[in-house]
Amino acid sequence: MPDIEVTSICEEGYATTSLIGEWELGIDATEEQGPSPNQALAATYASCFIPAFRVGANKEGLDDLGQIEVDVGADLDEDDDLEYISFDIHVEGLLGDATNDVVQRAEEICHVHAALREELHADISVEDEVDF
Repeated sequence: MPDIEVTSICEEGYATTSLIGEWELGIDATEEQGPSPNQALAATYASCFIPAFRVGANKEGLDDLGQIEVDVGADLDEDDDLEYISFDIHVEGLLGDATNDVVQRAEEICHVHAALREELHADISVEDEVDF
């Protein structure tokens, strides 16, 4: 039995509903009924990276970062394939000199980061002590 089981259903057109445990996730290649697969991948990458970033900060002795917000930028090539991803990370708390170490640990921990081909790893910038 696999570790993860998902059932994806497309009754017609290009919109798909994926059943993930008790959750439903709607994705639409045409962006008419939900985000596109590329948009969903970019959001999933950021959603995985944020907790990895928090764990990385904890391992560096930083316990409370407060709110973290990631602005994701993604470029597509002429075939609409993802070509580039960037994360501008805004952190309420202070990272100080630990910023690069936290990012490196997060990259090692994030499962989506590990699953992507290397040229699609996010180009990351971090701004700390942000007032939200």
